[in-house]
Amino acid sequence: MFCKEASSSLQTLNIAKSLSSEFTKPSALVNPLSAGHRYKLFPRPIRGRCTVTASKFDIDWITKDNFKKIKVKGIITAKQGLLPSVGVTDLLGVSLLVELISAETDPRTLMEKDPVKDNARRVLLDAHGEDQYECVFDMPEDFGPVGAIRVLNQDLKEIFLKEMKLELPDGSVTFTFNSWVASKSDDPTKRTFFSNKSYLPLQTPEPLKQLRKQELETLQGKNRERAGEIEKFERVYDYDVYNDLGDPDKDPELARPILGGLSHPYPRRCKTGRKPCDKDPSAETRKALEFYVPRDEEFTTVKGAQFTGTAVLSALPAVFPQIEAALVDPNMPFPHFKSIEDLFEEGIELPKDAGLFPVIPRLVKAAAEADDILQFESPSLLDKDRFSWIRDDEFARQTLAGLNPYCIQLVQEWPLKSKLDPVVYGDPNSLITSEIVEREIKGVMSFDEALENKRLFMLDYHDLLLPYVNKVRELDDSTLYASRALFFLSDDSTLRPVAIELTRPQDVNRPQWRQVYTPGYDATSCWLWSLAKTHAISHDAGYHQLISHWLRTHCCIEPYIIAANRQLSAMHPIYRLLHPHFRYTMEINARARQVLINEGGIIESCFWPGKYSLELSSDVYDKLWRFDREGLPADLISRGLAVEDETAEHGLRLTIPDYPFANDGLMLWDALKEWVTDYVNHYYPDAEQVKLDEELQGWWSEVRNIGHGDKKNEPWWPVLKTQDDLIEVVTTIAWVASGHHAAVNFGQYGYGGYFPNRPTTSRIKMPVEEPTEEELKEFYEDPEKTMLKTFPSKKQATIVMVTLDLLSAHSPDEEYLGENAEASWAHEPVIYAAYERFKGKLQYLEGVIDERNVNVSLKNRTGAGVVKYELLKPISEPGVTGMGVPYSVSI
Repeated sequence: MFCKEASSSLQTLNIAKSLSSEFTKPSALVNPLSAGHRYKLFPRPIRGRCTVTASKFDIDWITKDNFKKIKVKGIITAKQGLLPSVGVTDLLGVSLLVELISAETDPRTLMEKDPVKDNARRVLLDAHGEDQYECVFDMPEDFGPVGAIRVLNQDLKEIFLKEMKLELPDGSVTFTFNSWVASKSDDPTKRTFFSNKSYLPLQTPEPLKQLRKQELETLQGKNRERAGEIEKFERVYDYDVYNDLGDPDKDPELARPILGGLSHPYPRRCKTGRKPCDKDPSAETRKALEFYVPRDEEFTTVKGAQFTGTAVLSALPAVFPQIEAALVDPNMPFPHFKSIEDLFEEGIELPKDAGLFPVIPRLVKAAAEADDILQFESPSLLDKDRFSWIRDDEFARQTLAGLNPYCIQLVQEWPLKSKLDPVVYGDPNSLITSEIVEREIKGVMSFDEALENKRLFMLDYHDLLLPYVNKVRELDDSTLYASRALFFLSDDSTLRPVAIELTRPQDVNRPQWRQVYTPGYDATSCWLWSLAKTHAISHDAGYHQLISHWLRTHCCIEPYIIAANRQLSAMHPIYRLLHPHFRYTMEINARARQVLINEGGIIESCFWPGKYSLELSSDVYDKLWRFDREGLPADLISRGLAVEDETAEHGLRLTIPDYPFANDGLMLWDALKEWVTDYVNHYYPDAEQVKLDEELQGWWSEVRNIGHGDKKNEPWWPVLKTQDDLIEVVTTIAWVASGHHAAVNFGQYGYGGYFPNRPTTSRIKMPVEEPTEEELKEFYEDPEKTMLKTFPSKKQATIVMVTLDLLSAHSPDEEYLGENAEASWAHEPVIYAAYERFKGKLQYLEGVIDERNVNVSLKNRTGAGVVKYELLKPISEPGVTGMGVPYSVSI
């Protein structure tokens, strides 16, 4: 009797390798079971079982000629993990199982072609610690292009795969991996790597669609079988709030607010899965030596060595007590300015057994027999002009060409007035009057003319700081004011300080206190003006570190990275465009949560907000952060520093013509935008493809609704409907990761290494704020001592100097804008041509910056003893150079 499945009519069945059916096979056939094609089958009963016979047409097709195979050699370049291992695979030289996946379906079956596979054997270990593995595949001649490679690591340790070259008959093809592959003992699934050809979701070759989906599900954590803390090899990208900055289990005083949610809006960070604290289940424990980030987000070996040996930043908490022990009275102020200069000229003796040289080799001068010396390199500001920091013109110049060029703004409303509740904080009206302004600009023009002609600018931290003043003053050795600093724009495009207002709000015991200071012409008023500048600059230094730097670059970028890995396939063109801008950011952010922004960390210990630092950054995120203003042109317009003008270069007319950050930055922005425009328009020739790209829409939806979910209902979020929408979004992200971050990071030691120029905190109040008789006497008899007591302590200053030196340094393997093309860009001729144009524009920018820095008419970037503005020069040598624009926020 015939089996049920075999009816009397012809049926078409798919013959796969797994079938064990018995066939009537003519001698001409060569393993038809491996062909994977469809055949016309005739039912034939044998011992009660159903077997099949191929028709003559198919038998003729399946001949030796049509099943010719070719030998394809593959060479994998890899780097072993750090842990030693000995196993059978090592002894045999076999540790990788490699499969090649065709990008074509079988034309007869319309199914995926069978993969070809081989075990890769180690054949070479070079002087750089790189292994080469060789495999040889028996590939059917009609296999088609290789669309993906799957790898199983059969070794006992992880391995870093760099690339694989396949030697095909029509030329070699390279697959770029640059990824850690876990041992199968940790992860028994095969890793999938796609070719360098990019595909939108709807254009994905059929055999790759399921692999594309599975890889995203793995990164989303959908295939995760275990609960609890996430292991590095799991490669899971997920979101969590900032609930690991405090340590309530150790001490209730070390508890910190949870950032993220209605009370404290904040971007999301990478989820780690650590267990909750016992005393506060909403907080996460900090017991782990390292905070989880997906393995491929970690630094390479070279980057890790530069950054910490194994992690210098993580080692800093152990370094600082040894430095503190070497200081005399570490919590006291420096006794005189010469003692500050001695940090650069003589240094601090350290015990020989302190072991700091491997950690901070640039700063520790190792002696053969005597004690080691901690001697700081002289910062560029000090090298150029050791007295410039105290001058008013330098104070003003640095708002345009210094470390924080993001906060100077045009005065657009007068009189100045606080928007905070006067019942809580006191009189909202500023004491800076039009009469004061007119007096200080000395008849150059009237106040009304100055306001109308856009000549008045300010650093305004008044309303942001006022709610924190009384809280910060309760901390040890800390004081704070709310401040405004007003400037007048001269005809030569330089700013002149006009007035500084310092305010202490009222509290239950005292009325509001405030005072306006102006440049003085007698000894007392000159010293009071200098002290007021010290307070105002410290406010700018703290805002720079917490907002311009940490919040607007590091913190706000992390959700873009998490969403991209969860929603955009590695073969998606937008993922490949943005990926260089995301390298190492999650890792550096995790280390920041360990030692920089955590309770008792460097920021809390050395910057004026103290334990309220991250709470303040949450307030700023809630009130001021807008994605649509993070691009450079929109930022300049929002601060009144530019207006749209189609006839002007870059389409903007600057309010201050000689604004070095904006002048150089707009050239960089335009180069980035042109590159992104060419790239996007190549892959999205019409708007419909943008709207139909489900991965792209999923990515942007997740950024808005989860990663920045506390602001998801804001009306200013861009919607991805057209190519222009996508171009603006991608250019903004690329700019923040590259130009913005470079401008606020790599000048930190140059401008902040000599801390009187950028004090990070103020420890005592102004000597005229309700002074005691002793305070007033000390000020009149020794005003220098009052200033030194206002500056950070020896311990605070030294810690900040070490940290800034580290954060300002470029790694030897830094990846700069326009230096090298990504493999996927080079694969596509149209994209590679666009990239070459981008590279040419960046080279041109370097030349323009050099020319500007010798143009004596540009007084904000050149002149006697003036530090050149080079922060946006794209390429740099390793180390602390004050230039160089990496793709990403990598330090």
